[in-house]
Amino acid sequence: MTHTNLDHLTRWESDWAGLRVVVAGLGLSGFSAADTLIELGAKVVLIDGADSEVNRSRADTLKIVGAADVLLGADHTDTLPLIDGLAPQLLIASPGWNPRQPMLAAAAEAGIEIWGDIELAWRVREKEGRKLAEWVVITGTNGKTTTVGMTESIFLAAGLRAIAAGNVGTPILDAVRDPEGFDVIAVELSSFQLHFTHSISPLASVVLNIAEDHVDWHGGFENYKADKAKIYERTKVAAIYNAQEPVVEAMVEAADVIEGCRAIGFTTGVPSPSMVGVVEDLLVDRAFIEDRRNSAVELVALDQIGEVVPRHTAANAAAAAALARAYGVEPAAVAAGLSDFDSGDHRIQAVARREDILWINDSKATNPHAANASLGAFSSVIWIAGGLSKGVSYDELVAANAKRLKAVIVIGLDSAALREALGRHAPQVPVIMASVGETEVDTATGTVVMARAVNKAADVAQAGDTVLMAPAAASMDQFSSYAQRGNAFIAAVRALMGEDSKE
Repeated sequence: MTHTNLDHLTRWESDWAGLRVVVAGLGLSGFSAADTLIELGAKVVLIDGADSEVNRSRADTLKIVGAADVLLGADHTDTLPLIDGLAPQLLIASPGWNPRQPMLAAAAEAGIEIWGDIELAWRVREKEGRKLAEWVVITGTNGKTTTVGMTESIFLAAGLRAIAAGNVGTPILDAVRDPEGFDVIAVELSSFQLHFTHSISPLASVVLNIAEDHVDWHGGFENYKADKAKIYERTKVAAIYNAQEPVVEAMVEAADVIEGCRAIGFTTGVPSPSMVGVVEDLLVDRAFIEDRRNSAVELVALDQIGEVVPRHTAANAAAAAALARAYGVEPAAVAAGLSDFDSGDHRIQAVARREDILWINDSKATNPHAANASLGAFSSVIWIAGGLSKGVSYDELVAANAKRLKAVIVIGLDSAALREALGRHAPQVPVIMASVGETEVDTATGTVVMARAVNKAADVAQAGDTVLMAPAAASMDQFSSYAQRGNAFIAAVRALMGEDSKE
């Protein structure tokens, strides 16, 4: 089959009519992609392996507005369907669909272009009569959601019409199709989404950090890093990098950016010229000022961001500030936006303090890199950890934090790798099981397991300790989401202490 060149599809008014498209996945991104393509006049077949009530409802909605067909069930996901008797010309892959999945692999083998919803949104963002937004784009192993929220808050404080979209909050196609349009969109991008992007050219881009994650999906850490690095390609104004992570700096050095684009570092230390960083608990800019070799401009005091600002939070704030300054936001708006930002639940969330024991919910720490940031913020920790490991190693995490661990309470059904790492690198630390071992079957619900963990933590915690629930693993083995896991921890702590001790 010959490859179909779709380079001419660059704006809403391009000739999309009759284009044969398969959309893989009926989640929020897949639904918005199918809805957009139907509106553009494309012929759409939508496929999802789950024949669920939610998917049937979404399918009915799309059929009403003109979808060619919706195929639900696992028997439809292995082969490419024909559309009007012909092969599709384009496949839109939802983020969870692995490139080695049989249907996607068949499309690639046949020379059919594969986009994600991000690529489609970039192609249709320009429309007559609608404000054309600039994009600032954010990725990293950890901190994406916090940073995109901080960036949105800064833009709003500057009086701009702005929104956070992409991998968080509003689907990117819903933001792009807003009738009024936006001045700027802060786009959170996962490695899955970046894998299927090809032509986006943002005003500014940032990789916050890189650590081993999603290696099963990408087929290895090198592939994961390569997909993250794609965010810098074709950046127009500022390619922003973590100056304390050489691998991220190397990504910028290798990127093919638009002529005139600057490399801008961010750091939690004292910044060099062309960096944003921290001086005596002040976030300062030495990048977007004229005399950056000899001076810096104050952006915000760290204590205005929060009562406790761990190192990674300061790093996220520096990255957000750099993105906003690349757009042209004034320092006062950076200060106002970061001061106004509320990080929300489940990210280093103080749940309670009693008898000088601090209870922290960091259920969003779904991998070792995120958990390391949490553990590093405290000195004496009873650590509640475990869950779905996603094939990562815990050796580096445990070795780096062994001295601060007082005890480890293990949850999750897949804890062997974590326990083995603890045995190698922290043999002196008591390991207490809240879930049973892998050789047994634990029929308890996640809520019950978390209650066990909290009670066991209370048995060993003393004044000056922090009980930190930072699992370093995904939640889906015992919980429906990291949010449910975090809420279970909050409920268990409050049940331990009584409702009157809520904070």
